[in-house]
Amino acid sequence: MASAVDRPFLVGAAFVLALAVVVYALAPLITLFLLALFLAYIANPLVTRLEGAGIPRSATILLLLFVVLLAITALVVALIPMIRAQVVTFSAHVPVYVAWLERELTRMTHGRYTIDVHDMARHLLQQWRSLGPDAARVLSIATYSGLRLLAWLAQGLLVLVVTFYLLRDWDDILRVLHETIPARRREAVTAFAREVDATLGRLLRGQLSLMLALAFLYATGLTAAGLDLAIPIGVVTGFASIIPYLGFFAGLVTASLAALMQYHDLDHLLPVFAVFGFTEVMESMVLGPRLVGRSIGLHPVVVIFAVLAGGRLLGFAGILLALPVSTVAMTGLRRLRARDPMSAGS
Repeated sequence: MASAVDRPFLVGAAFVLALAVVVYALAPLITLFLLALFLAYIANPLVTRLEGAGIPRSATILLLLFVVLLAITALVVALIPMIRAQVVTFSAHVPVYVAWLERELTRMTHGRYTIDVHDMARHLLQQWRSLGPDAARVLSIATYSGLRLLAWLAQGLLVLVVTFYLLRDWDDILRVLHETIPARRREAVTAFAREVDATLGRLLRGQLSLMLALAFLYATGLTAAGLDLAIPIGVVTGFASIIPYLGFFAGLVTASLAALMQYHDLDHLLPVFAVFGFTEVMESMVLGPRLVGRSIGLHPVVVIFAVLAGGRLLGFAGILLALPVSTVAMTGLRRLRARDPMSAGS
């Protein structure tokens, strides 16, 4: 009897283990398809609404993808020169920042710890010049960078093509999945899928909108505060807000250090604190409730662990999977708890 009971369990465990190995081995490829699935899931409600207005679905999808591609291109064309200018400005002032740091360390340690700025600059210059005669190395680096760029362009094109086909056949895919469910479990699985869709759709669309809004607020505020690296720090902080609190504190520390190195005093930290304080209030009281809504049942600790664990196991694919998998798991746990009379009464 024990062996008969153990056999299905062992088969299931072996299947799960094999699936995990395949997912881990194909993580780079799966990442592209997950990104396409993410884009299709986000865009499907809009495509369906426009299709209901009489616009052909394929034409709607092509127009939407063209608009998204145009928007990304315009954003890159607009941001790269600004980011480059800020990085160049920051780099030009690095000797000043290092000299200030030398004076401060000397003053704080009463001369026991010093930094020879000139020797450091001379050493860096020698390292930079040592790359000059090695033309083959420079050529290989340039060739590798060019090939990587072509690979990224090809991957981006693949994502757009897969997104198009997913959006075009979205209803057919759902119908096939619905028909593969055993009849006796179809109603329960469909109800569960609808609950997950309502929660996950609100989370993904709201979180994406929130990240874009926060990136804009941080970059604009830090630019008004006069920070040299305002746009890179603001954009990274906004997108890092997918991890609750971690993105905020990492951005605050980075911006504070940048302001301290740039202005050499504590007074200029106040505008930085004001920008982060104002943005945090806007997120908590205005943007969060409007874009994401009320709590979706995921504790911040769960989100932090899920995102970091997913990134550690599968890289970017794991980050994409973290919140959806956590949302599905949390929804399933809530349904099990609702069906359990012992947990309901406790």
